[in-house]
This record gives sequence, structure tokens and C-alpha cells, in this order.
Amino acid sequence: MTSRFRREPAPAPVVLRKDLARSIRRGHPWIYRDAIAAPEGIEDGDVVEVRTKDGRPIARGFWDTRSPIAVRVLESGGPGHRYAPTDTLVQQRLHDALERRLGGLDLSMTNAFRWVHGEADLLPGVHVDVYADAAVVRFDGDGARAFYEPLAPRLDVAAGDDLRLRGVFERSDGDTRAHMDEREVIEHGHRFLVDLMHGQKGGLFLDQRENRQRVGELARGKSVLNLFGYTGGFSIYTAANGATRTDTVDVAAPAIEAARRNFALNGLSTVEAGFHARDVFEFLTEAVKAGETWDIVVSDPPSFAPRQDALPAARNAYTRLHKLAASVAAPGGLLCAASCSSHMPRDEFLRTVEAGARQARKRWQLLSMHGAAFDHPVLEAFPEGDYLKFAVGRVT
Repeated sequence: MTSRFRREPAPAPVVLRKDLARSIRRGHPWIYRDAIAAPEGIEDGDVVEVRTKDGRPIARGFWDTRSPIAVRVLESGGPGHRYAPTDTLVQQRLHDALERRLGGLDLSMTNAFRWVHGEADLLPGVHVDVYADAAVVRFDGDGARAFYEPLAPRLDVAAGDDLRLRGVFERSDGDTRAHMDEREVIEHGHRFLVDLMHGQKGGLFLDQRENRQRVGELARGKSVLNLFGYTGGFSIYTAANGATRTDTVDVAAPAIEAARRNFALNGLSTVEAGFHARDVFEFLTEAVKAGETWDIVVSDPPSFAPRQDALPAARNAYTRLHKLAASVAAPGGLLCAASCSSHMPRDEFLRTVEAGARQARKRWQLLSMHGAAFDHPVLEAFPEGDYLKFAVGRVT
């Protein structure tokens, strides 16, 4: 395949100040700025050759002038290694990533999924989500944007007749660069409206897809409390699977209204469905005082630890949340606790669930532990990408 998008200049050399050769060869895709020395004049998106202190080339990546991550590694290889042209490499990896998704999805039942999961698909710094006939792109920084652009024609080539995309849109750090109207998508046969312009992650957190299905299968004959429920994903699955009641709680009133619309879209009755535009902690505090309980409690908060230095406060917040959530779980019921922070280790997160339950004078027993959906893969050499924890446990 010949390059259609750019000429291939000779990569600029950057030299490791730290001994990271082993980590890079194992596949870690990030090199921080303080770990390298680089010449002046390298611009965002420029391809660079990473060398050891003694001048041996070990990898190739692209440059970001402002991010703490100065180089995102595309490919590692020692002296004599022949690198493919970057355009060829990107096009092939887009194709391979889509093939992996299509091998695990029935598009007639699920047409919203993550096509490119950045570093885990060997395409560092870019994420691509598909919502029916639209692809939404997010770049991690100006370096990634400069390197991958123009991405839309590459996506069109890789999508071919499998997806029949009608639009490719960029959304980076909350900024939408094109008008995107509402889309209707399906997920395991359930229907959702997604607002690609204003909604967080389009109004549907794709990484929780398989966990939604998992909880739905447990819900027949049960009452369900969906905390930080956003547009009602867990509530839709549980109501459709025979839950006796669902209560969806989220501080964002527009999200709660979207949850109502999603119930209507799926033909689900709202007679036994509560929609609460409330602060979750306030809602739970009042529910505890009133002695209310639910058979299944799902807690899926936003990240309490977006940075490493936020961990101490995050531990306290998670423990407080889990105390309240365990308090409203019926005896023998389930508390399904999630964390989307990569800075919160799995074992430490589980300790906050157990500690919260103890403070509620209850016991929480872990039954199963899950991560993100299969289209959000994790590289063994890149533990930073293993961010989502979803723990299902019984409260007694």
C-alpha cells in the first residue's frame, strides 16, 4: 500500500536520558519529556527515532510539544529493523482494530462500539467511537492530532462497506468541532438516543456495555437503584429484564430527562420507574434515614481520582459512597461498585467497598470482578490502560 497522505521525512533523533529500553521493547507506549533529550525544531506530530544513550535506535514514535508525554511509541525495533511507512502502518492498524470488533459484534443488535482504543490498538493518542453511522474521534493532545490528520479519509477506507459511515467528527477535551445531531443506536437490542454534541461520551458509556448486560441478567423480580445513572443505561437493561422497580439518580437534569426518553424509546413503563435529578450523596443520605432499600444497587461514579495526587481524597469519597450504598442494599442484595480511575488500583478500590460496608455495619462479599467491554482492550505492558473496575458483591 503506498502513502496517499504525506511524504515520509527522515525521523528526528531523540535520546533517552533514562534507561527505559526494556520497558519500550516490552511495548510500553509512553515516553515522558523528562526522560529524553531532543533537538530544537521538532513539531507536533513529527515522527522521531528513539535512541539509547550510546546511539542505538530502539523505537519510532511521534512528538508532542506540550504534553508531559513527549513521545507516543508506534513501533519498537533495534538496529537494522525496517519500519513500515507510517501511513501504511496506521491504515493497517485501523483495519485490524475494526476486524477485531466486527468479529465480536452483531451489528444488527449492537451498532455502538469503540473502534480504536488508543495505545491498546497500537494507535497511541487517538480514540474512535462508532455510533450507528457516525464515527467520533478524540485526540489526546496536539501531537496526536497533527500526526493522524487527515484521519477521516483513513477511517472511510478502513470502514468500507462494513460500516457505511456518513460522518466523521472530532471531539477532544470536551470541544466539539462540528455540529452533531442526535443519533439512535442499539446495544444488545436495547435502543438509546445519544447526543454526540453535548453528552458525555455521547450519552452512553460504551465501556460498561457488557456490565450492563451482566446486571440486567440478575434483575428479574428485583428492585434496582442506579446511582450516577446518567441516561439510564443500567436502568434500561434491568427494566427490560423484569426488574420490579428501577430508580435512576443523577445530578444532571438533562441526563435524567434523556433516561426518561430512553425508557419510552424501548417501550418500557415508567409507572415503576423513578427518575431523580439529585446529588447522589444527598439522595442516599435521605434514603438511609427513610429506611429505603433496593435489591440491587449500582454505583458508577465519575472518576474521583483523575490525578495521582487526588488519591487520598478519592479513597475517602469512595468509602463514604460505599457506606451509603451498602446501607440501602437489602439484606442479601447486591452492591455493584465501579471505578473508572486508572490511578485507583483494583485492590485498593475493593478495600474501599469493604470498608464502606463495615462502616454501615454490614458485610460485602465479592462475587465477581470485571473490567471494560472487549472493545476496550488492555495491553499487558501498559497497565495505565486498565482503568475500569466493576465489582459485584453480596451485602449481608
